[in-house]
Amino acid sequence: MTTPQEELLPGTRRALLHRIAVAQSEGRAPSLVAAVVRDGRPVWHGARTSVDGHGPDETVQYRIGSITKTFTAVLVLRLRDEGLLDLGDPLEKHLPGTGAGEATIADLLAHTSGLAAESPAPWWERTAGSLRPELSDVLGEQPLLHPVGRRFHYSNPGYTLLGALVEKLRAASWDEVLRREVLEPLGLDRTSGHPRAPHAGGWAVHPWADVMLPEPAEDLGRMAPAGQLWSTTGDLARFAAFLARGDDRVLSAETVKEMRTPAAPAEAADVVDGVTYGLGLQIQRRDGRLLVGHSGSLPGFLANLTLSVEDDVASVVLANCTSGPLLSTVGADLVRIVAEAEPRIPEPWRPLPEVDSAVLELAGPWYWGTHVFALRLTAAGGVSLEPLSGSGRRSRFRANGDGTWTGLEGYYAGELLTAVRRPDGTLSHLDLGSFVFTRQPYDEEASVPGGVDPDGWRGIG
Repeated sequence: MTTPQEELLPGTRRALLHRIAVAQSEGRAPSLVAAVVRDGRPVWHGARTSVDGHGPDETVQYRIGSITKTFTAVLVLRLRDEGLLDLGDPLEKHLPGTGAGEATIADLLAHTSGLAAESPAPWWERTAGSLRPELSDVLGEQPLLHPVGRRFHYSNPGYTLLGALVEKLRAASWDEVLRREVLEPLGLDRTSGHPRAPHAGGWAVHPWADVMLPEPAEDLGRMAPAGQLWSTTGDLARFAAFLARGDDRVLSAETVKEMRTPAAPAEAADVVDGVTYGLGLQIQRRDGRLLVGHSGSLPGFLANLTLSVEDDVASVVLANCTSGPLLSTVGADLVRIVAEAEPRIPEPWRPLPEVDSAVLELAGPWYWGTHVFALRLTAAGGVSLEPLSGSGRRSRFRANGDGTWTGLEGYYAGELLTAVRRPDGTLSHLDLGSFVFTRQPYDEEASVPGGVDPDGWRGIG
């Protein structure tokens, strides 16, 4: 008998509170709020504040900066899923005349477009968006700094272009499309382009003295799709659950998984640091755990959303200061605390509801030359193939319904696996992208490229 998981244990809750208390104190943040999501629902909320009295709760808005980009990416992928564009389309096909039209939609989503990181001066985050009324004002005279598609180079103007693309194909403003297609379906009624009470004020904290300066909250205008939004830990907790599971009213589970898949070539330093970028999502490896999400900052505010799909735990951390606490580290720590203190309880093992005898016959050991692999049956008629020892090429395969399977990951992604049978119907070997897998190492009866030495296996005499 199983019972639903209860709320977090008292020791876990205290560890979470201690972590954000240290972050707020050492980071000298006027306030810091956080939430944790497990199994798709919020299970903890915490806050620390320098103001006496009631601290901010999960309904208080903070500016979330570049987490806005993930929302914009969701809108673009909705257009793709509806067949209105392809990620391989050059921007010029849908939004001509920008001067950056050779970059593809995927390039813009993954920051591989070659565009500059920022718009021309003055600093767009601390000046009115009315200073940049046109896309040309955002991009400047020479928008491309690098060859298109060759390297990851984070670009705020790139997401301005994606917002303009959404407006062009939807014939409506970016914020209107976002509200109608994402915020309302997901119930994110405390997420908006402009602050709505109750909301935190943004502050700059002096680096050498415990005094503060209020930061202006500028309307970013054309740059809004890169960083305009205000939200709460409550709303972002629900958004994190969506990024883990999908919601067919907005994006399917398969499409949000695509967002979480690395899409940008990593720089050497990024390989060392274990970071890369997907389609609107940052990806990092920390403490042996794969984390996806996004950070954000604008003058007066810091934000972070971190998700571990394997642990089914996510965190949201928001603060109202220009600099101070490292929220990406705090977010990762909150996920780790819950995942280690209260590990995910796996679903009960259950046998398959049915099995095709012809597929069952494939299960067991196979040899590619002298390399030993094991083939196992998975759900929905799929199979997996992996080495029996050590690291090596492994993949799950999706059944195609005709006795073949298509690889889903790794070296064999997209490759075709076929069970080859003899004229009498008996199983001969597996063909995987021209590789021959046999029941015995270099089976003499199989078609082995190069043949088998007629004298067979031998020792050293």
